[in-house]
Amino acid sequence: MASYAELFVLFLLLMLPFPFFYENSHIFRYYFKFCIYYGIVSFNSIILIPAFLLRPFDVRNLLWASTFCHRVSTLIGLRWELRGREHLQKDQACIIIANHQSSLDILGMFEIWHVMNKCTVVAKRELFYAWPFGLAAWLAGLTFIDRVRGEKARSTLNAVNSRVKKEKIKLWVFPEGTRRNTGELHPFKKGAFHMAIEEQIPILPVVFSSYCSFLNDKMKILNAGNVIITAMPPISTTNLIKDDLPELMDKIHRQMTLTLKQTSAEVLARYKPVKKTQSTMPIAIPSNGNPAFRNSQASATRTVSLHAHLPNAAGVVEVMTATKQDIEERNLTLATNEHKRNVMPVVPTLNVTNA
Repeated sequence: MASYAELFVLFLLLMLPFPFFYENSHIFRYYFKFCIYYGIVSFNSIILIPAFLLRPFDVRNLLWASTFCHRVSTLIGLRWELRGREHLQKDQACIIIANHQSSLDILGMFEIWHVMNKCTVVAKRELFYAWPFGLAAWLAGLTFIDRVRGEKARSTLNAVNSRVKKEKIKLWVFPEGTRRNTGELHPFKKGAFHMAIEEQIPILPVVFSSYCSFLNDKMKILNAGNVIITAMPPISTTNLIKDDLPELMDKIHRQMTLTLKQTSAEVLARYKPVKKTQSTMPIAIPSNGNPAFRNSQASATRTVSLHAHLPNAAGVVEVMTATKQDIEERNLTLATNEHKRNVMPVVPTLNVTNA
């Protein structure tokens, strides 16, 4: 029988290759981070199930879940920035519609659940069988629908819809149905819009910026990344009828598409290298070695890169838009530079004059 000391030594030996694989294999990091994510969420589900039994099917149980699980984002290197907080804070019944890119969307929701307060989610029935998470989610008030059996799904949503309006609950729906990490917004299904028109409750669009700057499931890449979550102003459905549904869907789809492109371009600009350009702000270095800012016309000049933030330097950062080519270039950079997980800040290039 091995002693505790021998088991400890064996554990250390098994852990020795871990830093090497983590630093040099993007595939290892990809699976390791998702294991951390799913493992912590499952463990917290087991802990929270007894607490959820004290008030079963109460949507406020999800606040407990977010408190326990939102720190997973920090462990795997994700940062979430919420915009439009005031729209989510309102104590009102509404249908939240959001773009669906990955299971990582849940981590973003955990970050903002305390802002939404009373909020529940419409999820596919298959998730209920992913225990212990599925059981905990059911006890926390999630609504599971059978997408195959349309009539049963509609009756379930109708029952939830009346409760949403009565108890002023926010109902989170992914109208695209299937998650796709393509950097684009895909066609909507009609269910969420039918619900909003039927009960005359507003629709609140929420847009997650593209994950393409740090996530590529095909290439098994999951690096540190930033995501902008934009809560847009609610759209009223008062006096709308079913005949207005196509126009309403098209209007919201266009607004969310524009927001997705804008925020994704902003995030992508933080990663994409900037073309070297000459700055209009020279730095003069006198013979005593102390730098001083002054206009100089010295004949001998040299260019250097400063690893620092100069936020107001003119003519340095170009305005960019997120295109498919930008995303492909970013994915290629992720694959070829997999050991560089921490992205360096964008560095301006300045003229330095030797006095």
